[in-house]
Amino acid sequence: MAGGGGGGDGEPEFQVAPMIDVLLVLLIFFMSITTAHVLKVDKSITLPVATDALKKDNTRSEAIVNVRWDLAKKKADYIMDDKVYPDLADLSTAIVAAKKVGDLKVTSRANQTFRVVIRGDRNATAGSISRAMNAAAEAGISEICFSTVNKD
Repeated sequence: MAGGGGGGDGEPEFQVAPMIDVLLVLLIFFMSITTAHVLKVDKSITLPVATDALKKDNTRSEAIVNVRWDLAKKKADYIMDDKVYPDLADLSTAIVAAKKVGDLKVTSRANQTFRVVIRGDRNATAGSISRAMNAAAEAGISEICFSTVNKD
């Protein structure tokens, strides 16, 4: 049976071009997700150390509030999504808006609690962190977490 059935006699060719296309799409997807999350974090904040801190649960919707302490002015700046909120009532309104967007993204019943993560500067006063917590509470948020590092 010469030339009989499967279309070719040698090794099947591996198609490289479609694999590269798929890899590029995956790369762009993961870069866009990472960039969106990194924009929420203020790199100028020095987080406090908590050696017994737990790993963050990344499966939930959240708003990140950065509390940056200005040593010269001895006051806190409240930042969310790269916008400074001098008035805490405006911060509460922004948290409510973020919660509405987060609620739209929730697909499972186990993932229904929206939370606020407060990234307070190590030098910030307890009062300034408390004001950020109050802004979250006024927005109707019952779960508040704090961001720390586990090493200095």
